[in-house]
Parts: sequence; C-alpha cells; structure tokens
Amino acid sequence: MNYPQTRRRALHYDPCRYGQSRINFRGPKRRTNGRYIAFLGGTETYGKFIVAPFIDLTEELLSIPCVNFGCMNAGVDVFLQDPDVMSIAAGAEITVIQVLGAHNMSNRYYRVHPRRNDRFLDPSALMESVFRDVDFAEYHFTRHLLQGIEQRAPDRFSFMREELRSAWMARMQTLIEQLPGKKVLLWFAPHSPPTTPITSADGPEPLFVDAAMLDRLRPMVDGVVQVRLSREARVAGTVGMVFAPHEKQMAAQMLGPQAHDEAARSLIKVLRPLLPNAQKQRPA
Repeated sequence: MNYPQTRRRALHYDPCRYGQSRINFRGPKRRTNGRYIAFLGGTETYGKFIVAPFIDLTEELLSIPCVNFGCMNAGVDVFLQDPDVMSIAAGAEITVIQVLGAHNMSNRYYRVHPRRNDRFLDPSALMESVFRDVDFAEYHFTRHLLQGIEQRAPDRFSFMREELRSAWMARMQTLIEQLPGKKVLLWFAPHSPPTTPITSADGPEPLFVDAAMLDRLRPMVDGVVQVRLSREARVAGTVGMVFAPHEKQMAAQMLGPQAHDEAARSLIKVLRPLLPNAQKQRPA
C-alpha cells in the first residue's frame, strides 16, 4: 500500500469522553450500546500522528464498532483507576489490551500521575530509604527517573526493576480478571517480545516486559497477537504521518501508517473467529 507524504494540516483527533471519565480519548465517539470491541492501550493505540490508526482499520475490516481507549504514554494504572472506562470495556464482546511498559505505573517505590502515567509524582518512603543519595526533585518523568537511578546506583537499581516487573504482572492479572468478556493481548512494537529479561532503563518499549511474562498471561486470555512488522514498516520513517514541524522528532520515534495497517490485518485473524456469527463478517 502506498501512503501519501506528510500533510501540512494538523490532525485534531476529534477528542471525546466516555461517561464520567476525565480522559480525552480519540474520536469520533463510538456508541457503546449493542456490539462493539474495546481497545485499551497507549500512544500506538491512540494513533498519534496517524490518520487511520489500526483501531479504525480493524473496524472497517470487521464491520463492528471499535472503541479507542488509547491514552498517550499510558500504563496499566490509567485504566484500572477509571471505573467508566472499565465498565465500558467490560461490556465489549472483545477487549484488546495493548502490552504496555512496566515503568509507567505506581508501585512500592514511586507514584505516577493517575491519568498521565509517564509523570513521576513522588517517591515512597521505601525508595527514599534505598536511594538516600538521589535528589528526586530532578525528575519529572518515569523513564528519566529510572535512567538516573541506574546510572547512580546500578547495584540497587535491580531491586526497583524486579519490583516493576512484579507489579506489572499483578496489575495485568487484575485488569484481565475485571473484564468478563473475551480478551486479546496485543504486542505492537518494532521488535518481538524479548526472550531474556530487559535489564536496562534504556531498553525498548514496552519496557521490562518479556516473552516469559506474556506466556504467564496466556491462560487468562483468548488470544495473543504479536504484530510481526515487515522491514518496510520498520524503516518507513514518517511517510504518511501528519505532524507539525516541531513534532518531527517525536513522530520519527513512532510506528507509521504501514505498521498500523499490518497490525489491523494481524488482529482480525484472531478477532474474527472470536466474534459471534463470524462467518458473516466481511473478509479482509
């Protein structure tokens, strides 16, 4: 598929809210009565800089409303702490859960913003006791915090890393258990799930999540989709993306339209058989 060159006009994303949620999600707003599929995820699910994110493409291919609950830089917390989003997701025929990093969550060491999960708010008493030599006022974002801790105290950093991995597993299990319908995990990244644990704060997204962790969740869900991106999708750069000049560097770090197209086509192979009357759905 050929994608147009970047347009100069900005994307407005048609922001909307569901129920009493305080989060602005990407619109247009979808109906949440009747049949629908809910998508919980981060920046990729939101579709930053993308005219037609994979949720929209999936909706077109399956002919069923798909509700985009993508949230920029989200962690698992943003959904668990939003009862309206969880209620809507619980009513979906299927909920697709994007695999998100383990660093953007509150844990025994630090607390994050309830809606902007990449924002570091404050350290716990445990963290202050373990890292007495660190000035936490220097940090405002979780990734920057972890990088700083790793550089200053590599011997103690491993304690925090293992806490994040443990907290991620517990939080994901809670999220899955609170959704009574069918559930599908989505790995949407330029690389496959690592077969060995990620040890550095400079690791790729989703940070600190590896294949073994996903395998522990498999018995709790109805499917796991790993998007195996083509070389063309991985090296496409910003072709077909829409952004302002000052956003070019940010856009270059994200997956483009071809990656979203490949994600949608990978998803429908798992979603279509899970839908009632699947044989009536329009083929891809």
